[in-house]
Amino acid sequence: MPWYAVRPRDEADPRWPLPGKVEIVLKAENPESARTKFEAAYPSQPFGSPALSVPNAGVGSFRGDADALTVTETGEPPASRD
Repeated sequence: MPWYAVRPRDEADPRWPLPGKVEIVLKAENPESARTKFEAAYPSQPFGSPALSVPNAGVGSFRGDADALTVTETGEPPASRD
């Protein structure tokens, strides 16, 4: 299974869940599967907002915004030494 790098198209996008990290690398079957895994791991504020009380659709959600993320195939990430 290949590795994919998921990153915001705009580096200043306030919805990006990990400030200080340029991309998230994960293993998936294809780019769409990588996007789905990312959206499942970082859905949004859990219960939306008072105006939009739908779970996983609040501030921070990339769902429904296919142009906001870029998904590219990459190599296996190095092991963390932290």
